[in-house]
Amino acid sequence: MNSNSSADLQIDPSHHLGLDVYAVVGNPISHSKSPLIHQQFAQQAKQAILYGRLQPELDGFTKAAKTFFAAGGKGMNVTVPFKLDAQSFADQLTTRAQLAGAVNTLWFKDGKIHGDNTDGAGLVRDLLAQGIALHESRILLLGAGGAARGVIGPLLDQSPKCLVIANRSSAKADELVKIFANLAASKEVALESRTLADLENSEKTPYSFDLVINATAAGLSDESPLSALAVGNIFTPSSFAYDMVYGKTTAFMQQALQRGARISDGLGMLVEQAADAFLLWRGANLANQIDPRAVLAKLRS
Repeated sequence: MNSNSSADLQIDPSHHLGLDVYAVVGNPISHSKSPLIHQQFAQQAKQAILYGRLQPELDGFTKAAKTFFAAGGKGMNVTVPFKLDAQSFADQLTTRAQLAGAVNTLWFKDGKIHGDNTDGAGLVRDLLAQGIALHESRILLLGAGGAARGVIGPLLDQSPKCLVIANRSSAKADELVKIFANLAASKEVALESRTLADLENSEKTPYSFDLVINATAAGLSDESPLSALAVGNIFTPSSFAYDMVYGKTTAFMQQALQRGARISDGLGMLVEQAADAFLLWRGANLANQIDPRAVLAKLRS
């Protein structure tokens, strides 16, 4: 089936009566691996569901979501650029969605649209599955947009030694430090902000990092947020570099490799956040019936 035909980008639950229908919503969306991932989970857990794609106009999320749920849709995964629209659209938000300031999972229950953000939990589970120790570690998070904000809470919950948020301009990074200050204090984590330029100065960045996460979109355009000078300061051979972009070795990942560090793309995060969404929709009791790492291995093969 050609996944780019317009019908494949506009799933309509009213055409599939008797089936629980879900969708991934974004623009563009034809490249999304989410239908494949949820299909695998449904097979593993023996759930009869239909999962499609939905590509609204850039200003058309609310209308598309209303239409989808009114037609009997059960839930949706939400990706770029609609995560803030999804937060506004939800009637009720989980605590972590409120903290994240964005929603990537919606579902209809008891007459209300519920919103959650499973990105951070997905990232943490993928890192732990890859053997990355987060407790007492030094973490550098690059970027201060929605992708970064969505993972700060779950990272702080792991009680790292410090979490440094570095962004091109300091204002957004400073704002995130304020938003998460109480959580950081309760976990005894040193939460700090830097500009990307600060990373070039060894006095402002006097230590290297155990984990460096790229939450900027630079990888999509084959760029890196890090200068060559910054790379020398923050990476050692014991560092782990994680790029949320998936499906290629980004410029950021190549910089880390040149310093002898280990690397990962964000495909595991995609699968793990999808697993959380699947369990929110179909029931937490199915947790031992789905195997996200097996699904990930299949996608990688």
